[in-house]
Amino acid sequence: MQVTERFLHYVSYDTQSDEDSTDSPSTAKQKVLGAALAEELTAIGLQNAHMDEKGYVYGWLPATPGCEGVPCMGLIAHMDTSPSASGANVKPRIVRYEGETIVLDPETGVSLDPKEFESLSRYIGKDLIVTDGKTLLGADDKAGVAEIVSAVEHLALHPEIPHGRIAVGFTPDEEVGRGSDGFDVEGFGAAVAYTVDGGELGELNYENFDASKGVVTVHGVNIHPGSAKNKMKNALLIAHSFVGQLPAEETPAHTEGYEGFYHLGYAAGDETTAELHFILRDFTREGLEQREETLRTIAARLNDQWGEGTVEVTITEQYANMREKIEPHMYLILKARAAMEACGITPEESPIRGGTDGARLSFRGLPCPNLCTGGANFHGVHEYIPVFALEKMVEVLVRLVTVETHE
Repeated sequence: MQVTERFLHYVSYDTQSDEDSTDSPSTAKQKVLGAALAEELTAIGLQNAHMDEKGYVYGWLPATPGCEGVPCMGLIAHMDTSPSASGANVKPRIVRYEGETIVLDPETGVSLDPKEFESLSRYIGKDLIVTDGKTLLGADDKAGVAEIVSAVEHLALHPEIPHGRIAVGFTPDEEVGRGSDGFDVEGFGAAVAYTVDGGELGELNYENFDASKGVVTVHGVNIHPGSAKNKMKNALLIAHSFVGQLPAEETPAHTEGYEGFYHLGYAAGDETTAELHFILRDFTREGLEQREETLRTIAARLNDQWGEGTVEVTITEQYANMREKIEPHMYLILKARAAMEACGITPEESPIRGGTDGARLSFRGLPCPNLCTGGANFHGVHEYIPVFALEKMVEVLVRLVTVETHE
């Protein structure tokens, strides 16, 4: 099966994860794809291909003769899709892009406009896989899954390509920050690994945000509006005041590169109780701690105004910058650069403005930088991926694991 066909098949599975669920995986439907992948890996020829009770899929491609002593390398991708947009009934289509605006949904007018999505200019004359404007596509990260499966299938069909043992792992719940929680690092057996979970072709990452989540709870007092003077403490208005005291220029819409941010992702409530969910991101531990302290300072200020206990802040650490764990293993980056260049791709090293399973796995003893998938505009209806990017990343992965024999 070719990688494009494989990808189009995988996106037909609804694998959206759920950050409010305490189950593992967070949604049972992720295991439907997981079971199918385990069967597919077995059919390809991987050893001990299986899905465990938490929805993690593992398999191992044996080393070719003479390469048994080469350290095992891992390739990892995640099966779930973001809760930010529906992943059900995905209807992808392939369009030849000639520089025009691509209308995704004629009824609503949802479109890919090159004036808004400048990366489209790179792909004039190329085939793109796009959505119907109603769901996300799922290239994050079913493109990575398809590329890994296609690469190991190619290697299994071509035993003349020398390689060490290759461990394959597919995780659930990466999109809700729990993708590495149940990952069996010891059983996986790899000395090092790569996640294939990045963006556009050429992207190579070994830095990511330090990250935490802040939940702000506001406790108000509701009194009938007709007799509320000097009595009502409207939780919604206090929550609004809290947001208004954050730096307006430090949001995702106003930051790039190494700039951190505060992101309000959820707000709900009434006069009695209101709740705000923030994600806090920075590329240094000190910067993240300063952002956490900003939430606490605003809460203290509002409590001085409205009474102690009116505003509560709960901070939960999420993940840390992998750079410190990758730097002792920079040969992984050199190897990835060489593989891309050998396939005609210019590597573009950039910080991940987010996180991957690899960030947390790196802190669990498995150095794990991140490679691109080739996709763009993840987590929404404007998501797309060029067909040639899928194909090129299969070439890169094959090159990455190939052992130079120097005969």
